[in-house]
Amino acid sequence: MLFVGINPGLYSGATSWHFARPGNRFWPALHRAGFTPRLLHPSEQRELLEYGFGVTNLVNRATATADQLDPSEFVAGRTRLEAKLRRYRPGIVAFLGLGAYRHAFALPDARIGRQADTFVGARVWVLPNPSGLNANYQLDALVKLFGAVLRTSG
Repeated sequence: MLFVGINPGLYSGATSWHFARPGNRFWPALHRAGFTPRLLHPSEQRELLEYGFGVTNLVNRATATADQLDPSEFVAGRTRLEAKLRRYRPGIVAFLGLGAYRHAFALPDARIGRQADTFVGARVWVLPNPSGLNANYQLDALVKLFGAVLRTSG
């Protein structure tokens, strides 16, 4: 399974670790949903590979907020992501951010959850952005959604 974040925030850009900013709920949600046997620190991101999971970004440019990205960057990111999926062949690709997914795939009506279409042969899930700035989804809700993805991965 490959998790796809929107783009690195400034903190992640400075550390080169995915979801590195204190307060980001990615790592706690991943652990509490059962993806990892313990809570990983962002600096341990490569350990995800041992569990069969990877993490990348749709757009590589670091910004303070995702709304600073141009919609064309999402489309270009989709092309780069396609190449990664062809190379690594994950069974599931989970996008962490509904707006980014909508822009990248020109699907303005897409919703959170499993999508009907596949992408380069991978089943597609769209999950909420785990950033602490996303107050619409608290940690328990993220854990529930992450867990639903894990249950379909087997």
